Amino acid sequence: MRGTGGVEVLHIGDHPDPRPKAGELLVRVRATAVNRADLLQRRGKYPPPEGASEILGLEMAGEVEAAGPGCEGWNPGDRVCALLPGGGYAQKAAVPAGVAMRIPDRLSYEEAAAIPEAFLTAYHNLFSLGGLLPGMTVLVHAGGSGVGTAAIQLVREAGAVSLVTAGSPAKIDRCRELGARAGWNYRQGPFAPWVTEQTGGRGVDLVLDFVGAPYFGQNLSSLATDGKLIVIGAMGGGVADRVDLLDLLFRRLQILASSIRSLDTARKTDLTKRFAGFALPLFADGRLAPVIDSVYDWTQVASAHLRMESNANVGKIVLRIGG
Repeated sequence: MRGTGGVEVLHIGDHPDPRPKAGELLVRVRATAVNRADLLQRRGKYPPPEGASEILGLEMAGEVEAAGPGCEGWNPGDRVCALLPGGGYAQKAAVPAGVAMRIPDRLSYEEAAAIPEAFLTAYHNLFSLGGLLPGMTVLVHAGGSGVGTAAIQLVREAGAVSLVTAGSPAKIDRCRELGARAGWNYRQGPFAPWVTEQTGGRGVDLVLDFVGAPYFGQNLSSLATDGKLIVIGAMGGGVADRVDLLDLLFRRLQILASSIRSLDTARKTDLTKRFAGFALPLFADGRLAPVIDSVYDWTQVASAHLRMESNANVGKIVLRIGG
């Protein structure tokens, strides 16, 4: 980026090749994907973690060029995808071997690049934090987003039920195709009464929320006793007020928050191992599938960012890395 701001600060330029350290793989990147964090970083509102690449990009798919010391089991040519703290919008990336996942044969690089951020985020929040079990009901906001479409599928495969909110009938229809039981168009008004109706007055066990402050009160009222609100983002604002602590106490509610980008490598490795054991066989046989909205050449990165900013996408926006 040339400074921070609108899409005009994005450009393709030269940068020294990353040098893999012990325990890292050097990967030739074939595809990456656009995330909300990229838009925030571009505007100067979400700097990368200390020591991470200043180049945008939180995930990638490609093939191993070289394996550093301590990377047993990896060979040049192996197809991998991985979550990154930065540096995915590039032709090469150095990746800790512990966070690299082997790409199932049936998936292209573009499909594989759409997996790490969305599915690992959804998995971590649903299972690690949410304790998702069969029979639970989950309210997934932004159901048409990359994380939303991933969460719907993971909930389905866990034997649980998802309800979603989204901004158009077409998005809700797509969510239902992926396994959501029902959807609410948030443009039609508050969602909490609809959740009450859908759950017979009981409420949901988990809420995955990207919106933040504007939804906070409704999220709490939508929870069943012992329910958990998991805050993944704050697109609508970060300051909520008028919290009834007695309500939290009486209904034993929990409010949790997470950011995978800031996790250390050891915790990311553990998360990746657990996710891969659960999900890679399901990707291999087609029960799970990345939902791709569109694929752009990386020279069209500005258009890709503008599409995400328009909220028009259903699923992931992928960049094909050339050169």
